[in-house]
Amino acid sequence: MERRHVRVHGRVQGVCFRDTLRQAAVRHGVVGWARNCPDGTVEAVFEGAPADVERLVDVARRGPSGAHVTRLDVSEERVEGLAGFRIVG
Repeated sequence: MERRHVRVHGRVQGVCFRDTLRQAAVRHGVVGWARNCPDGTVEAVFEGAPADVERLVDVARRGPSGAHVTRLDVSEERVEGLAGFRIVG
């Protein structure tokens, strides 16, 4: 298991970005959360098998069709053992 914390910059709010992440997480068995931040970014955490977490990072790098990702900050964190995938905030 591994955990990645991502912050997505660009046109990423108001384009179903968080729900796109949620759907991909459910499809790949990844747990975590996603939220809109006041600065216009989307922040998310993914926990799961390394290949599945990497798939979610790739989804965040591309975003849904209406998004325009200009930068993706990714950091590794210690796994917390989350359950499910939530859209918060």
